[in-house]
Amino acid sequence: MSPHAISAQELAQRLGGTLLDCPPDRQLTEVLPLEEARATSVSFLANQKYLAKAKESAAGLLLVTAKDPMEGHARIALPNPYLGFAQAVGILHPEPTPKWDGSPVHGSARVDASARIAPGATIGARSVIGARTIIHPGANIGEDCVIGEDCVIFSGAALYRRTTLGNRVRIHANTVLGSDGFGYATAGGIHHKIPQVGWVEVGDDAEIGACVTIDRGALGPTRIGKGTKVDNLCQIAHGVRTGDHCLIVSQTGISGSTTLGDHVTLAGKVGVVGHIHIGSNTTVGGNSVVAKTLPDGSFVTGYPARPHKQWMETQAALNRLPGLMKKLNTQK
Repeated sequence: MSPHAISAQELAQRLGGTLLDCPPDRQLTEVLPLEEARATSVSFLANQKYLAKAKESAAGLLLVTAKDPMEGHARIALPNPYLGFAQAVGILHPEPTPKWDGSPVHGSARVDASARIAPGATIGARSVIGARTIIHPGANIGEDCVIGEDCVIFSGAALYRRTTLGNRVRIHANTVLGSDGFGYATAGGIHHKIPQVGWVEVGDDAEIGACVTIDRGALGPTRIGKGTKVDNLCQIAHGVRTGDHCLIVSQTGISGSTTLGDHVTLAGKVGVVGHIHIGSNTTVGGNSVVAKTLPDGSFVTGYPARPHKQWMETQAALNRLPGLMKKLNTQK
């Protein structure tokens, strides 16, 4: 059982809610999404469009409002289940206190004899560094990271705890993997932080440019697929999952929980909203904003992004508009 296990009754008391249809001594050990939850998990319902999923969930305890039709399901009734979720994550998944032993490479880290660790680089507790990997001066590898073989991590890069890199991955200067996702529950005009307890996974042969930020997932992983190349100055939010061999070009931003298929190209300064899917073999033109799910093989441009041919026709019509207006004015 998790050292942070808590009974349903104690959790209800700490959240200030009412325990319903649940044994008070039921032990909870984790917070998980509705579809991943199991008998020892806490999950939550904060949007009615997920009501069916909540009723089907195997979660041992659900955080809901008193008005939600969840009779017969073990639950805690709360005024704000989303805020309760944030608080439950903090209770069941407290952020560990870092442990340093005064050495740049922690004594519990495992570094292959063929790896090269430059002066000024630091390796956290229990991290593993693979064969022939090179870590440049000033790079910081946090606790419980796993770095594969033949990787290169350049100066100033920071890998937060539990970040995992495959083989032959290149991380350029001042890039951050595993920073907190941008998640807050607002109550009473105050933004309460949702602890981000996931991690980042980067597949084999990926390359991440300079000054890129890839947030760790709120509860699970943010994943960068194998062979994917991310240009400088990109932001990839928590819970994003890219397919393999994607191209993500400079100043692109991808919002939380969006997924990309394989061989997706996002050109420069593309914006992507959260919780959508971009199908495999899709290309999004520069300066576009993707606001809805795209099927495989799409080619879209514009704001909002639409099929490229349609966008070109729209632009051509706009370019003709001043002349048409002038002609109409002269005919009056």
